[in-house]
Amino acid sequence: MQEQKTYSVEVSAKTIIFTVTLILILALLWVLKNLLLSLFVAFIIMSAVRPLISFFVRKGIPRRLAVFGIFIAIIFFFIFILVWVIPPFVQETTLLIKHLPAMIKSINPAVIGYINIDSLSQYAPNITNQIFGVVRVVFSNIMFVVTTLFFSFYLTLEEGFIKNTLSYFLNERDALKVAILVEKTEKRLGRWLLGEFTLMVIIGCMTYVGLTLLGFRYALPLSIIAGLLEAVPNIGPIFSTIPAFIVGVAQAPFLGLVAIALYFIVQQLENHLVVPYVMKKAVGLSPIVTLITLIIGGQLFGVLGMILAIPLALFLETLLTEIKKQRKEHGNNSVNLR
Repeated sequence: MQEQKTYSVEVSAKTIIFTVTLILILALLWVLKNLLLSLFVAFIIMSAVRPLISFFVRKGIPRRLAVFGIFIAIIFFFIFILVWVIPPFVQETTLLIKHLPAMIKSINPAVIGYINIDSLSQYAPNITNQIFGVVRVVFSNIMFVVTTLFFSFYLTLEEGFIKNTLSYFLNERDALKVAILVEKTEKRLGRWLLGEFTLMVIIGCMTYVGLTLLGFRYALPLSIIAGLLEAVPNIGPIFSTIPAFIVGVAQAPFLGLVAIALYFIVQQLENHLVVPYVMKKAVGLSPIVTLITLIIGGQLFGVLGMILAIPLALFLETLLTEIKKQRKEHGNNSVNLR
């Protein structure tokens, strides 16, 4: 008769302490998530404006004056968005949603038999309130906005701030390694962010001019949608064409084909002229990674999570890549010393 083997699992005190410590650290990070979010947004702003600061400094403008000027321009830009862009965008979006059922009916009346499409119109007020709600949440938290602007301003104003701060906690060699990692992630993040923002503005403006000249209704929300979806490679432009096609067909059947042609021309100009010039130094994420990142960010933190998901993924990807590269170089140096 065979003896039954017994297995025992032993957990050392060191493992328990490590697990408890890790849980406490994660809990502390979750409690401080607003502060960490503010610091990350400040780091993004710093990464985006630092190339501009360096450009003005090379032209002979004092660094402090350049920083003050750029941050004043950022504040006025947000004021412009709040006063001149958001109100007409919300108004035209509400009208678009309200008349969307009638537009879809005019395209294919058979849809009525499968979906109660008239019920879409009753969601227009709720969607409008949600849009205003997001704006209120973002800008009503004055402390968050002021703190983020202060962090970004101070990080930009003090050259070498991160390296000097790390020197208090690490030795000179380790502080230099971490500073190099942060500098590389900062450069890539700043180039990508400026490149994406430039592309979004260019695509939005080109789409708005084209739709306006062709006589499309709701040109402003359609162009803003096209600009925002530009952040999602390959997939975004396809989805942005759909509402323009619906609006065009509702006005006149041939305008649907005109909308497709317009968006195709805009994308061709982007791919062959705009992208090579604007993004020649920036490296973006793959479409699959971008889509997954947006979904995860939206599920965890809503609209703000979707906005910050791609920069965070880009930051982590660059950080891990540079760490792997440094370890490989260190390993090669060790082999050569032997």
